[in-house]
Amino acid sequence: MRSGSAWLASATQDEVDAFLGGLSDNALLSLPWIFEFWALPHQVPPQGVWKSWVIMGGRGAGKTRAGAEWVRAEVEGALPIDAGRSRRVALVGETIEQAREVMVFGESGILACSPPDRMPVWEAGRKRLVWPNGAVAQLFSAHEPESLRGPQFDAAWVDELAKWKRAEEAWDMLQFALRLGDNPRQVVTTTPKNVGVLKAILKNPSTVITHAPTEANRAYLAKSFLTEVQARYAGTRLGQQELEGLLVEDVEGALWTTARIEAGRVDKLPEFSRIVVAIDPPVTSTKTSDTCGIVVVGAVTEGSPQNWRAVVLEDASVQGVSADQWARAAIAAMARHKADRLVAEVNQGGDLVETVLRQVDALVPYRKVTATRSKAIRAEPVAALYEQGRVSHVRGLIKLEAEMCQMTAAGFLGKGSPDRMDALVWALTDLIIAPSEAHWRPQVRGLY
Repeated sequence: MRSGSAWLASATQDEVDAFLGGLSDNALLSLPWIFEFWALPHQVPPQGVWKSWVIMGGRGAGKTRAGAEWVRAEVEGALPIDAGRSRRVALVGETIEQAREVMVFGESGILACSPPDRMPVWEAGRKRLVWPNGAVAQLFSAHEPESLRGPQFDAAWVDELAKWKRAEEAWDMLQFALRLGDNPRQVVTTTPKNVGVLKAILKNPSTVITHAPTEANRAYLAKSFLTEVQARYAGTRLGQQELEGLLVEDVEGALWTTARIEAGRVDKLPEFSRIVVAIDPPVTSTKTSDTCGIVVVGAVTEGSPQNWRAVVLEDASVQGVSADQWARAAIAAMARHKADRLVAEVNQGGDLVETVLRQVDALVPYRKVTATRSKAIRAEPVAALYEQGRVSHVRGLIKLEAEMCQMTAAGFLGKGSPDRMDALVWALTDLIIAPSEAHWRPQVRGLY
């Protein structure tokens, strides 16, 4: 079902004039305060029975407005002095100051959203809002979880949970306080981060979720803001979190982390000494086959090996295609980047891998590699290059980076096989690790 704002955006001027002309004076005056008419889809409460509604969105996606309007809908009745569904509401922010300035007095806060005849009164000394019908919303700081011990509520609005320092403690105390009414409920408005308390809430069967990127609320954002943040963060894992409003998960013990990858992000490329395309071919070539990992990496190998650097240039991986198609995709990637060599793991296909590639390009510079150790063991020295700050990424490698951040020393904790990551490992092994070992080995032998 479309919101009124979506209908207005697509309606003709005659349709808009007819609609507005058909409203009474009271209805016309009320229209700006009827949020259901103006709301974006992610700002509308889901149907059905739920305990927690989590609104995950990018920066500026309209999360605060949705939270404020939900509180209004909970406490307001049909008339200004009529009782609403809820009468005791907890407003929990990271600090009291943030709760007051964002949730109450902010441009999208409760006071800014309230019509004059239902405007609550702010009682600064008691840190609470009081509505004309007697409903009360009290502010709390997540830095002081114990302050939630004692009070009781039938509704709560929790803002930016994912960045709270004492999130788990504060959340637990709030759950014990939500004990009034027939079905006490809470709304969580947050930009997602990889924190345990948020992931636990999302997995709870009584939780419902809506989501929106920053772009969804573009009509209410400065054009220069969108242009700047998209230019800076689009195509990165940080952009997934902060602009797309998606939960970007790193697992405990992962060989790579989002923070480490983002720290090495580059826009300007050096002049490379070598560029290789590495392939991790699938066992079969059907629509349900594993991904054929195809990754392009360039390296600067001037001077001593400990100063060599690399940049991951493209993830050209394909899935569910024939052997001929993945071979063509790999050779096309070589042509795009003027690569020096194609490296392919042959454990699964043996000589057939080279045969397929040479059917596409008989003269392709080719090197086969055979895995004698597990993916995790092969990945560890490559992860060490990242720790040393010697490998950078361009933007747009989101799927590859997701696999990397789920690879641990004990194995891959994601779904399926980390074929993109494995291709990355083969590329960096060929460019930096193997040549470095060859460089140092004669010198080590000379010590004995």
